Amino acid sequence: MELDYLLPLSLMMLLGSVAVPLLFQRAIARRISLALVFAASAALAAFSLAVIHFNGTVSLALYKILPALTITLYVDRLAAFFMFTVALVSLAVSVYSMSYVEHMRPGARKNILVSAMGVFILSMLLVIASANSFSFLFFWEIMSLSSFVLVMTEYERGETVKAGIFYFIMTQLSTMFLLIAFLALFGISGTFDIQRVPLTQQVAAAVFLSLFAGFGIKAGAIPFHKWLPYAHPASPSNISALMSGVMLKVAIYGLMRFVLYVLSPELWWGVFILVAGTISAILGVIYALKEHDIKRLLAYHSIENIGIILIGFGLSVIFTDFGLGVLADISLLGALFHTLNHAIFKSLLFMTAGSVVNATGTRDIESMGGLIKRMPLTAALFLIGSVSISAMPPFNGFVSELMIFQSFFQSWTLGSNFVSVILVASLSVLALTSALAAACFVKAFGTIFLAVPRTEKTEKAKEAELPMLAGPAIMAVLCIAFGVLSYQIFSFAGVALPIPDMLLTGTLLLLSCGLTAAFVFFFASRKTRTGETWGCGILSQNGGMEYTASGFAEPIVTIFKPIYRTQKIAERAYFDKQNVLFKEGTAEIHLLKFFEGYMYMPVARFVSRVSQIVSKMQNGDLDTYVMYIFITVVALFVVLRWL
Repeated sequence: MELDYLLPLSLMMLLGSVAVPLLFQRAIARRISLALVFAASAALAAFSLAVIHFNGTVSLALYKILPALTITLYVDRLAAFFMFTVALVSLAVSVYSMSYVEHMRPGARKNILVSAMGVFILSMLLVIASANSFSFLFFWEIMSLSSFVLVMTEYERGETVKAGIFYFIMTQLSTMFLLIAFLALFGISGTFDIQRVPLTQQVAAAVFLSLFAGFGIKAGAIPFHKWLPYAHPASPSNISALMSGVMLKVAIYGLMRFVLYVLSPELWWGVFILVAGTISAILGVIYALKEHDIKRLLAYHSIENIGIILIGFGLSVIFTDFGLGVLADISLLGALFHTLNHAIFKSLLFMTAGSVVNATGTRDIESMGGLIKRMPLTAALFLIGSVSISAMPPFNGFVSELMIFQSFFQSWTLGSNFVSVILVASLSVLALTSALAAACFVKAFGTIFLAVPRTEKTEKAKEAELPMLAGPAIMAVLCIAFGVLSYQIFSFAGVALPIPDMLLTGTLLLLSCGLTAAFVFFFASRKTRTGETWGCGILSQNGGMEYTASGFAEPIVTIFKPIYRTQKIAERAYFDKQNVLFKEGTAEIHLLKFFEGYMYMPVARFVSRVSQIVSKMQNGDLDTYVMYIFITVVALFVVLRWL
């Protein structure tokens, strides 16, 4: 292909973005580094589109360690699609970071942040482009370690340390599962190349489960999700945009690559992926509804949307097993399109959330309010992201979810009653998920931007600087373009899908709104009336009298009490002994952290107890250590003789 040179050129520019901030400590070095990221991302986007359009492949040998251990790149259409996703988000985040990074505390840590961000982006791209499992795992570990460094940017905070430990343990657990699967494949095939490997059903099932655990941990699928609500609030917002927007998708890429191109999927694999996706989607949005930390709320919605992507992928595997190729293609394309769309609107939401946090000094949405008058452009961008993630037409989130719904609606031809029941249940849960997502972002947008400020700092908030508006604006434009022009995009790619022409739909909606506005303008009364807002007899309103996020979410928290394990505590004080004249009172709602309390912490306590026992064995006595070595050697001889 004529654009092959763009791949090595982009990689070299990303290497430059890593080196420049480490060599020079000035602000200009950070700007040069981010400019290199921007240029590399633009070049990679062009390269990826060329590969997709021409259905080409590109190979690039980087380094040979041993005959069986090589660092080799290979880009086909699937890899190019995910590289395009990474490039788009990286481009917007590099613009946003031009201003955002400068708002951090003074010192060399800014340069470390920018340099590590370059390593992070480069490693994600190299994971996607890896031609063999050795280089895949090598760059996967670099991606994990660089993202850990980024999560630990503000390591002096206790919250950040806890998040970093949680993330590091989970990401190394992910690597362990992948290593087990890759070694099993190498032991059978004799090569690390990512290619079709003939396996028995039992071995294939074990490899699939190991791969799903490894990639599921990194993707944040339930029950492996718990690191997300810790890591995202602790990370800088530009890093949260990259982690949620594209790092989770690298894990999705790995799962798709190995399931579709290395293994031979079976029906129960598809059902397993579908069920896991359905649980992740519904629990992700349910847990998001209770959150008042804006970044933790967005983290839970990442879990929800990863679930939706897994639903589409699971459907594709199921329909392929039943020989329904068209439905399988629609499901897979829906999953891929939602992967791209989620990367766009989630990075948009994290960047605008970062602007809000920077302006108000808090992540608690209960302390915000009234920001639409103080940050109108940020509010408009956040609104576009909110509408997109809520799957409202004609934005991009609506189209990709519609494609997955279309797959469900046309699945009545399946010959298995058991699978049909599972599909109906999953469809019902997905519909509920979409409705709850819309409710959650009504809460988020209303509490953050509407009414009046609840704190003095919120009242003094100012609009974000131009780069912190330009980066999210790129994503906002794509939210609209990939929704309105979705039919034309798929038609240009030669893919016929049963989706409506959103350009026509959007035009009709815009025309309807325009006619309504014109009618009101020309025929509505010009008389105005000024009066005090009624407030239960109180003449002056303040932020403490507003409808809160807690009040909005309380009915939903009550409905899902079996999941939240809701406990309501109310205390009242009265002026009289007959408890008639109310004086004051407090009310609290306590929610159980189910997965942390019943899954993660018991394992952590068990490991801690074992560690304490092992530590007692390390008594510093040389004779004891010689005895340990002797016992180990004898045990090895026994095992080897038995084998």
